[in-house]
Amino acid sequence: MTQTTYITYSLENGVATLTLNRPSVFNSFNREMALALQEHLRACAQNDEVRAVVLTGEGKAFCAGQDLAEATAPESMEISRIVVEHYNPIVLLLRELNKPVIAAVNGVAAGAGANLALACDLVVAKESASFIQAFSKIGLIPDSAGTFFLPRLIGLQRASALMMTGDKVSAAEAVQMGMIYKTFTDDSFQAEVAALAQRMAQMPTKGLAYTKQLLNVSFQHTLAEQLDQEAVYQQQAGQTTDFKEGVEAFIQKRKPNFTGQ
Repeated sequence: MTQTTYITYSLENGVATLTLNRPSVFNSFNREMALALQEHLRACAQNDEVRAVVLTGEGKAFCAGQDLAEATAPESMEISRIVVEHYNPIVLLLRELNKPVIAAVNGVAAGAGANLALACDLVVAKESASFIQAFSKIGLIPDSAGTFFLPRLIGLQRASALMMTGDKVSAAEAVQMGMIYKTFTDDSFQAEVAALAQRMAQMPTKGLAYTKQLLNVSFQHTLAEQLDQEAVYQQQAGQTTDFKEGVEAFIQKRKPNFTGQ
């Protein structure tokens, strides 16, 4: 395990775990933590040993969003610059990362913290966790791609309501409305996340990456364009070692041993 000041990193059995580590302020982002997370995400993308990534928080919270003490300090950058330099690159790195990313929401996810979770490929949460679009409570607009992902996940009407009211959404409600994948009991959360991440790390990594790339463009394509893209990526997937292994395992009626190649 390695640790920068505000990000803890570990790699075990193909699973890289990135833990936001400012528990005294509910893992709210300052500049150092945002830039460190960007660096770790870039490193995960380049490291072939990493086949799945878990993003979680230390302590009681997942992430409370931006550290307002930093944002309102006399020497602070403009809010728009914080968004452009801190959060926008993180969202793009999460979506461009060529491996599955699991947001393991261990507590409250508010503001940018909620929206960064929603930018991940799978979001799971403790039953006691919650999600809050907290921006309206301080006169700001939802950033970190919240206005992009949330309406696509739960529909325009619900997204509008949650962003304008700032109402808290329980983990169970988030599952019900399609915001997140599933919940686990608080006691079983760590083990369940580990099992899910290990499962993802043992999948055909390139095939998952191609799936992710297709999902990234699916809302901007016509049906015909998306069908064309599926053909392109299926051609690439069909040339991987994991495809050959998957077919052989199916024929031999055994569990496949995917290597990510």
